[in-house]
Amino acid sequence: MHIHRAVARLLVPAVLLAAASGIEQIQAGPPFYTDDPEPVDYRHNEFYLFSTLDRSYGSDAIQGPAIEYNRGIARNTQFHIVLPFSGFVPADGGSAFGFGDVEIGIKYRFVEESRDRPQIGIFPMAEIDTGSAVRGLGNGRTWYRLPLWTQKSWGPWTSYGGIGRDINDAPGMRDSTFGGLLIQRELSPRLTLGGEVFRQNAPAIGARGYTLVNLGGYYNFTPGFSLLFSGGRNIAGEQHTVAYLGLYWTWGPRS
Repeated sequence: MHIHRAVARLLVPAVLLAAASGIEQIQAGPPFYTDDPEPVDYRHNEFYLFSTLDRSYGSDAIQGPAIEYNRGIARNTQFHIVLPFSGFVPADGGSAFGFGDVEIGIKYRFVEESRDRPQIGIFPMAEIDTGSAVRGLGNGRTWYRLPLWTQKSWGPWTSYGGIGRDINDAPGMRDSTFGGLLIQRELSPRLTLGGEVFRQNAPAIGARGYTLVNLGGYYNFTPGFSLLFSGGRNIAGEQHTVAYLGLYWTWGPRS
C-alpha cells in the first residue's frame, strides 16, 4: 500500500507506477502493520469492515470499503481472507478504483505463551492476482508474505513483533524484508492504546525502504463489537502518511 513519486503517466503502465512506489495492499494486525501470533479460537470468527490510506509524495493508495474474515479452523490454527475495493490516485492526476488483490493466509501458533516464554507463530499469506495491474489496482502476479511473530503479555501490557520476507517476482517488484515491534496497554475494559515501529525494505526496483511510527488502538462498544483506528508517518526513508479505520465483530460458540 505504498506509493512513490508519479512518473510518465502516459508512457508507463500503471502497474509500473505502482511497482516504482511499492504498492502492496497488505494489512497486518488491524489496526497496525505489525501482527501477532495469536490465532482466533477454534470455531470462533472475526469480521472487519475497514478502510486504509497511504499517502506518499502526494499520491494516494486506498483500500476500502474492504472486508476481512478470520476463523479458527483447528486448535492454534486460523484461516484468513481479505476482499478489498481499492483505489489509486496519482499526484499528477487521474485515478482508478475497483476490486484489488485478494489476500488469503493461515496463521499457526506453534509455541503457546507461559509465564516465562512468549507465544510464537507463523502467518504465511498469498496475495492473489485479482486486481487490475494496468490500472494500478493489483500487483500483476500473485506474491507471498512469510512472517514469524512473537508475543508476550504482563498485566495490562502486551508487546508483539517479528520479521518476515516478501516474495514478489512481478515486473518492477523485488523480494524484500520487513519487521515491526508494537507495545500496547489496556487502559480500561473498553479502551486499549498502543504504538509500533515498522520497517519495510525497498519492495520495488527504484524504490527506497522506509520506517513508520504508527499510533492507534481500539474501543470496545460491547465484548463482540469494536472500533479500530490508527495513524502514523515515516521517520526515515520514503515519505508515507498512513491511516486505518475499521469496525470489528467477533462471535463463536460459548465455552
